[in-house]
Amino acid sequence: MIDRVEALLIAGPTASGKSALAIRLARQFGGVVVNADSMQVYGDLRIITARPTPEEEASVPHRLFGHVDGAVNYSVGRYVEAARAVLAELREQGRLPVFAGGTGMYFKALLRGLSDIPAVPDAVRADVRAKAEGMSPAELHARLAACDPQTAARVRPSDPQRILRALEVYAATGRPLASFQHSRSAPLLEAQRCRAVFLTPDREVLKARIDARFRDMMDVGALEEVERLAARGLDPALPVMRAHGVPGLIDYLRGSSTLEDAIARGQRDTRAYSKRQVTFVRHQLPEFELVAPEDAGAMLASA
Repeated sequence: MIDRVEALLIAGPTASGKSALAIRLARQFGGVVVNADSMQVYGDLRIITARPTPEEEASVPHRLFGHVDGAVNYSVGRYVEAARAVLAELREQGRLPVFAGGTGMYFKALLRGLSDIPAVPDAVRADVRAKAEGMSPAELHARLAACDPQTAARVRPSDPQRILRALEVYAATGRPLASFQHSRSAPLLEAQRCRAVFLTPDREVLKARIDARFRDMMDVGALEEVERLAARGLDPALPVMRAHGVPGLIDYLRGSSTLEDAIARGQRDTRAYSKRQVTFVRHQLPEFELVAPEDAGAMLASA
């Protein structure tokens, strides 16, 4: 019955086994693994974002992994356009897309479309970011609250990228970002023609996996990878600079943290993120079935 399915969608918290399952299913059905993780798009970070290894990528076709330079402020809108092109290619070839990743906003955009927000001119974006240079996330959030309290109430004060996005939209349009979010573009995928699962490993097992995986990343070159990224001198507000583990390891490289503290911070931030991933799917992605990892393969294969 798999030929009746438009796409398989595999979401889940970090370290829940999404990539391995996607590769297995893509191999089984002659499909293509398509990235749905906002950090795995960056070419600068393979190890610390747990991107598939070169050997894994060679085992079945992969799309939208490591194709973006870290200096780019990659957005959900850009992801949707890239996914649109990949879907057109795969449909022409008659191949099954197997989307896998942990970014709920990417899956939401694929299934629901995007808010119809006007493009922000490059000059406006550059001006907003120049004025924000050196400001802490809390200061940026206060600035947003002053001009757009509605959006500020929805954005975490610790999320500078979304704060800057809201400030850019306000500067370009004079309107709150939230005012555009009721009008949406057509989705790329029809939910009723997809099979979507969210992997739900035991919480304590997941915590142990996250901590062990971070140690494994350190053993295979995560610190050296982050050192190369830090040497580029990129804007610390860019998404790539906020990948879990990166800020702590940069602090260590600059001498303001011990290595053990940096590792513990990376593990802690990743565990906290995994909780937010679960909360997001429960509240915003009802299309996804919550499934134990050991049951997901059989469920999707019988779709």
